[in-house]
Amino acid sequence: MAENYHTKSHDQNGFQDAQVAVIMVPLSAQGHLNQLLHLSRLISSCNIPVHYVGATTHIRQAKFRVHGFDPLTAKNLHFHEFPTPPFENPPPNPNASHKFPNQLIPSFYAAIHLREPVCSLARKLLDANHRRVIVIYDSMMTWVVEDVPAIPNAECYQFNSISAFHTFSLIWEIKGKPLLAGTEVFEDIPSVENGGTTTKLWELWRKQESLMGKISSGELYNSSRVIEGLYLDLVAKEKDDLNLWAIGPFNPLLLTEQKKDSDKRHQTLDWLDKQEPDSVIYVSFGTSTSFSNEEIEELAIGLEKSMQKFIWVIRDADKGDVFAGEERRAQLPEGYEERIKGRGIIVRDWAPQLEILAHPSTGGFMSHCGWNSCMESISMGVPIAAWPMHSDQPRNSQLVTKFLKIGLTVRHWTRRDELVTSEIVETAVRTLMASPEGNEMRKRASELSDAVKQSVMDGGVNCVEMDSFIAHITR
Repeated sequence: MAENYHTKSHDQNGFQDAQVAVIMVPLSAQGHLNQLLHLSRLISSCNIPVHYVGATTHIRQAKFRVHGFDPLTAKNLHFHEFPTPPFENPPPNPNASHKFPNQLIPSFYAAIHLREPVCSLARKLLDANHRRVIVIYDSMMTWVVEDVPAIPNAECYQFNSISAFHTFSLIWEIKGKPLLAGTEVFEDIPSVENGGTTTKLWELWRKQESLMGKISSGELYNSSRVIEGLYLDLVAKEKDDLNLWAIGPFNPLLLTEQKKDSDKRHQTLDWLDKQEPDSVIYVSFGTSTSFSNEEIEELAIGLEKSMQKFIWVIRDADKGDVFAGEERRAQLPEGYEERIKGRGIIVRDWAPQLEILAHPSTGGFMSHCGWNSCMESISMGVPIAAWPMHSDQPRNSQLVTKFLKIGLTVRHWTRRDELVTSEIVETAVRTLMASPEGNEMRKRASELSDAVKQSVMDGGVNCVEMDSFIAHITR
């Protein structure tokens, strides 16, 4: 059965003979790879074979970094590594005037060459007695699947790696910002084109925009009506009631605890075992953001002065190939790690974010508000100190702080060009971790987590959505 769901589709006499196969086509960025790998786990557990495709290095990246399950032992989950031409693999620029990861753009363009292999795989699966092939593709990979709808008995479904809140905010802007319930929380964030996305990304998006309405038979969100039902309904209405399913969180909601003496257990979890409940703030800014030396120093001092316990993941942003070349090692203030010993941990390698957020000692998350991180934090009941960097992150931070009210803003987006000082960091951490206001956010986050977990139980709203989607593709 699917770990996140207790649904009728998992009965012994359910869909195991549906003769339907699914192909997953993720974008080659970590947050996108991860979300569709977790969705693959959910669908494959419904006795539907799932074929996850990508360039060799990105398949390796997805497997290596996944949390909460072992993709190598997942039944019905198959990986297809396809060659792509060599692409430029520049390092991230921590001193860039904006935080968008331009270094990933070459790998996005290289993925165009997956177009023919994906079509060939779809045809092979149909020849292998599958009566229908379903292709679920990242919205940024539309050009890879544009030939699929011409294949008899093949259908495409668009996966949106962003929140419905963000999607509707784009529609709202295009329509001239009409007065509607729920849109008042958008007002103090600049438009996306002016706010955090580069010209190169807009060029990439525009190349695919004309295809989007012609290819998709429906859309999927890694979300829940418990979290953003208002915005899911608004998006569906704007798209003429297009088939739309919110079947998140994709990430596991119940984690299997690693044995304390296991060599696979990360050091941070052993340290968390020794701390008080809700006493540690987890600090991580995802895989697409690099801090300058000055920003790192201010953050370091702010965490130290806060006198709160913390785990800080300090890594440079990903390159297009995360396994190639050296990674910059950011410098901390002299003697810093010695001064924080016992109160803080610095992590420079890959950290098990989902397990850290699920640990009872973790009481806060300082985050860039990538949608993957937001969903993991919400599902584990951890409030967020929101520090958005680019793209959809400013809007996500609004959802977290102003609509759901399970977090606070570290630095307002309109002041994104200003240095975040140690005093700002210290205040944000103290407020989230050691104030009545922070305790209220923690309480609301816990209640929302409980509601999300209940929604995937038998008869819950997400359970119904998952059943609906599986029934649709296996009809």
